[in-house]
Amino acid sequence: MNTSYLKRVGFLLLLFINNLIMISAQNHNPKLIIRSDDMGAFHSVNEACLLTVQQGLTTSIEIMTVTPWFPEAVKMLAKESSVDVGIHLTLTSEWENMKWRPLTLATSLTDSQGYFYPMLHPHEAYPGQALIENEWTLEDIEQEFRAQIELGLQAIPRISHLSGHMGCMSFDDRVLEVATRLAQEYHLTFIDGDKMKDKYNIEYVGYSGSNKTAEDKVNSFIATLSQLEKGKNYIFVDHPALNNKEIETIGHIGYEWVPQDRQGVTDLLTNPRVKEAIDYHQIDLVSYVEVTKSLPRSMPKDEHVSISGINNFLKAVKEEGHELHSFMMLRNGKVVAEQWFGDNTPLTPHAMYSVSKTFTAMALGFAVAEERLNVTDKVVQFFPDKLPKNPSEYLQTLCVKDLLTMSVGHNVQEASDKTNNNSDWVQALLSVPIETQPGLEFDYNSMATYLVSAIIQRVTGEKLLDYLTPRLFRPLGITNATWDECPQGIAIGGYGLSVKTEDMAKLGQLILQKGKWNDKQLLPESWIDEMTTIHIASAPAGYKRKDVPINPDDSDWLQGYGYQMWRCRHNGVRADGAYGQFIIILPDKNAVVAITANISDMQNEINLVWDHILPALK
Repeated sequence: MNTSYLKRVGFLLLLFINNLIMISAQNHNPKLIIRSDDMGAFHSVNEACLLTVQQGLTTSIEIMTVTPWFPEAVKMLAKESSVDVGIHLTLTSEWENMKWRPLTLATSLTDSQGYFYPMLHPHEAYPGQALIENEWTLEDIEQEFRAQIELGLQAIPRISHLSGHMGCMSFDDRVLEVATRLAQEYHLTFIDGDKMKDKYNIEYVGYSGSNKTAEDKVNSFIATLSQLEKGKNYIFVDHPALNNKEIETIGHIGYEWVPQDRQGVTDLLTNPRVKEAIDYHQIDLVSYVEVTKSLPRSMPKDEHVSISGINNFLKAVKEEGHELHSFMMLRNGKVVAEQWFGDNTPLTPHAMYSVSKTFTAMALGFAVAEERLNVTDKVVQFFPDKLPKNPSEYLQTLCVKDLLTMSVGHNVQEASDKTNNNSDWVQALLSVPIETQPGLEFDYNSMATYLVSAIIQRVTGEKLLDYLTPRLFRPLGITNATWDECPQGIAIGGYGLSVKTEDMAKLGQLILQKGKWNDKQLLPESWIDEMTTIHIASAPAGYKRKDVPINPDDSDWLQGYGYQMWRCRHNGVRADGAYGQFIIILPDKNAVVAITANISDMQNEINLVWDHILPALK
């Protein structure tokens, strides 16, 4: 057979496969959240919830903050950081032999002994002991909800959403309004208050048949799975526990078979037949974050993006021998292309290297907006206990802005060596002689960013991750982020962050939108402008101007430096990290490109973006 014909067929096949990969951004499989409720209520429940995550199908756990086993649940969830967590707001305590009280002095919500009422709605076995039969006040409910939310977020910062125990958030329209408002205030998803079917294309599902026995549960749930429709999102809720001596004491009139019933749920959520049915029906198990806070998807053609341009980029990357780990492209705020390579997956956090610096600059922006400091503040004022005996004039004039613009003026290699040989990195860095006046000369310096992190921790009392979680990560739906720390427990700032590719794209989109997200201004537009404006002439790390000159027209490292961000050719701006991690923001094209990789020639990597992706943006 003709060789050129074979090559042409091979190329067309590759193009077809790539097109399928691009179109896979529009995955139409049914998506299912499997939610295990009431963690914190009992030790048995805590164990079962974790078991159904580790060996089963649970994707979201609801935790009750008022319950006796809440502290243990917090410790357990700290070791299982990948599972989505929601606060299960609670106004009732139904069990005969175990009760719990409100966190606040909410007397209108309690019985004569100070416990929550056992029931929400009237129950013939408990006359007069339902909440709605008594004179509850909206003020007490709001106060109690707020306390439960704040305790939950303090203990588990990654909490993403709210739900209600026994329908406690939806029994009255006024209560529903309070829960909705609090969810917005704390940047938590509250599906029941968000007109879920319209906004998230989501609905609750249960058992399609009897659920009396463990076998009934399995059969009925498998029947439910067979009915899930492509392109829709679903939530299944139940309450796992282990049948042991502890849970045998639990029950109330009309529900005396708790141990057998809840062990059956645990068995269901770890059952191999159920797992096989999920695979057979091509159902994607997802979390609340993936359903409610994922970026919207669109077809490339609908956003005026050439699929061939994207495919040519991926083909060129391969031909250059580059090791790409992931690629995601946004146009008009929508994902139009995404692909992962090798062992990398959409849910796998990736090392950011120096992309971490841009996240650190965002944290400083929040601190400035909250008037905790200013970029003109002197660095020495934050560390009076760490200064050398006789601080030099240059050290005394060093300001926060000099750290942001990589213009400290000390020997970068000496700074790095000193931190490596000292457990107190701040003290070590402040002891490095500053040789040139700060603010004048750019010299790429990860330890300067570390000092920014240390300053943020000093002025806020929080580590970078904890500080960013309610302000940036939770609103954007960024979960499971980690950040390496120095020996004294300060996030390194200049590197060490790991997040997912979509998280990178979200940050890029937030910057493109000048700090606005879902119609809320998270960070002042003025700070985004400061971050992305040229403050100093730039050069690649390690480059000295006396070396072989680089033509600015050919280099994306000679376009100027802002606050922990590089300017690019084509009026772009980027966060970048070693080995080819990029968030490239193109305001003129209303586009964002996020890339993770293991590529040493980073300029060539960006060149391929300009050669193929830029022309694809019509």
